[in-house]
Amino acid sequence: MNSDSYQDMLRAVQAFHDKHDFKGTGGEDMPYRIALMAEELGEISACVTKGKDKDELAEEVADLLILIMGTAIAADFNLDEAFWKKMDKIMQRESKMVNGRIRVSEFKDD
Repeated sequence: MNSDSYQDMLRAVQAFHDKHDFKGTGGEDMPYRIALMAEELGEISACVTKGKDKDELAEEVADLLILIMGTAIAADFNLDEAFWKKMDKIMQRESKMVNGRIRVSEFKDD
């Protein structure tokens, strides 16, 4: 099933967790999940630094998204709600150039 619906994506990730009994076999352990996300970031970095094509990059980013959504399942929080709450917050932030690149953050006065 291909769908742009967040709920459909979340159900697919939940089905993956259920299929492999992540809850009962340590797959929902937070330190383990963080390590897996760090591993995926490394694979994304390798795609970029080694000049791999966009399909390979897309696959690695999808892996990270699946892990992030699974982390929301494992930690029992509503990622959709957290996303929109955070977007509302960051849309209010100012941006500035830092070392030649745009940065949007809560800048603290030095």
